[in-house]
Amino acid sequence: MKAYFAGGCFWCVTPIYKIYGVDKVTCGYSGGDEVNPTYEEVKSQRTGHRETIALEYEEDNVTYDKLLDIYLANVDPFDKDGQFIDKGFSYTLAIYYQNEKELNLAQEKIKQLEESTGKKVYIALEPFKSFYEAEEEHQDYYLKNPEAFEKEMVESGRRG
Repeated sequence: MKAYFAGGCFWCVTPIYKIYGVDKVTCGYSGGDEVNPTYEEVKSQRTGHRETIALEYEEDNVTYDKLLDIYLANVDPFDKDGQFIDKGFSYTLAIYYQNEKELNLAQEKIKQLEESTGKKVYIALEPFKSFYEAEEEHQDYYLKNPEAFEKEMVESGRRG
């Protein structure tokens, strides 16, 4: 099965899912209409895409419901302008649902979060339409560039 989440900087949200039994995490772009956008185009806010991760998983190992919980625990759902130091549309949050079940689960999680915090959640719920894999240098960035990744996590405010 696959799931698609925009959680801000795709480098920053990639490693957490592997801990919870996701088979593969691919960095890429979703939401826009341009075919095969580049990192520079997306980052410069020219394409309408968000940095997105595609998760490949087996429901016997991890459920979509659990994936949503992991997602919500690793983003700032109250930031309408992006995530941490990364600002702009390409860093805003989105769940790209593929069916009614995914949509309903996401709506329920957002509703619960808003009710429990009294705050507005800024996570777009959009039907999945396409995913374009990011350039190779962005895949498993945390493994290829551990020092730069750690620096990004600290400077971004995701890790103290």
